[in-house]
Amino acid sequence: MTESTSLRFHVPEPEVRPGGTPDFSKVPIPKAGSVERPPVDVDPRAIRDMAYSIIRVLNKEGEAVGPWAGTLSDEELAEGLRHMMTLRSFDARMQMAQRQGKTSFYMQHMGEEAVSCAFRRALEPGDMNFPTYRQAGLLIAGGYPLVEMMNQIYSNEADPLKGRQLPIMYSSKEHGFFSISGNLGTQFVQAVGWAMASAIKNDAKIAAGWIGDGSTAESDFHAALVFASTYRAPVVLNIVNNQWAISTFQGIARGGSGTFAARGLGFGIPALRVDGNDYLAVHAVAKWAVERARKNLGPTLVEYVTYRVGAHSTSDDPSAYRPKTESEAWPLGDPVIRLKNHLIVRGLWSEERHKQTEAEILDTVISAQKEAEKHGTLHAGGKPSARDMFEGVYAEMPPHLRRQRQQAGV
Repeated sequence: MTESTSLRFHVPEPEVRPGGTPDFSKVPIPKAGSVERPPVDVDPRAIRDMAYSIIRVLNKEGEAVGPWAGTLSDEELAEGLRHMMTLRSFDARMQMAQRQGKTSFYMQHMGEEAVSCAFRRALEPGDMNFPTYRQAGLLIAGGYPLVEMMNQIYSNEADPLKGRQLPIMYSSKEHGFFSISGNLGTQFVQAVGWAMASAIKNDAKIAAGWIGDGSTAESDFHAALVFASTYRAPVVLNIVNNQWAISTFQGIARGGSGTFAARGLGFGIPALRVDGNDYLAVHAVAKWAVERARKNLGPTLVEYVTYRVGAHSTSDDPSAYRPKTESEAWPLGDPVIRLKNHLIVRGLWSEERHKQTEAEILDTVISAQKEAEKHGTLHAGGKPSARDMFEGVYAEMPPHLRRQRQQAGV
């Protein structure tokens, strides 16, 4: 008999543990402008290599270069910078509010602002996003009132969701923002289903699904790709690869696929990777993918390569699983600073104007916070009515709920 070799169980390990020196030298970063921009009706087989590269527009000098540049006007670029700055200021105030006990929970977007803010500008009214809890930029860039967002975070008497959702799990049909699910994988399946329904109705609206790198390991992710590819659903499937799930590095979910985008290749779906900290690149790729969906060319899978600078949430301590200085070593930089520098190079912005805009935005956010807090916070002021818990599920309330409501005295 041949002597057998003992089997070994493999568990992927991050390059560096807490206390070590961050090292992203093995992360290949293509030169800005070096990746082709294919026609929207390209055969997915002809662009397989794009699932392994990274589309970039802004170079180190802050210039927009290459075939993906030029999708935004000067005014739109300045507006995009304001959107990201607003989201960052909003985050800071709400994080502080959580620490002050005004809400139970919060999740920041630090370092990922370009992904949602730029993507939103590529959509049309009526299109529907199925977001994760880190795409509040879709609302801010879409003009959703900051006061309403804060009312939801505080679960106060003016909360548009009447206290039925965790803080930051917004929902707004009018603004194309489907209810957030804490179990992120479900968003992909629902986005594909919504897109299929839109096509069945001969509508013109498309859907966008959002998922984190960790949740791509869930079965919902693969089920969504099966249906999207089979029925050519008009949907853009977005993977935000911010390098970390709650506390596990992206290699755990990615496995041996090389990149997350590469998983789309087996389904015959065009798959692209984009610099998620490059506002111009994100918008250009979003516009390309949205056009494909709108022209009945089927789904597109997009991986946004970015980095979660802060904690996963206010319940998390990232120093327990990654070096404290890792975010400083991230090679793709800060999306706000990169767009600011681009506008300065173009002569459209200045450091002085940036500081002035920061102050103006902070005033706006603080004013919105004061207005929201008039309606109450977690432990003070007005609350949603207990009666609301019985409403909004059935068109006609069934007898057992009527009895419960009567027993509760509401």
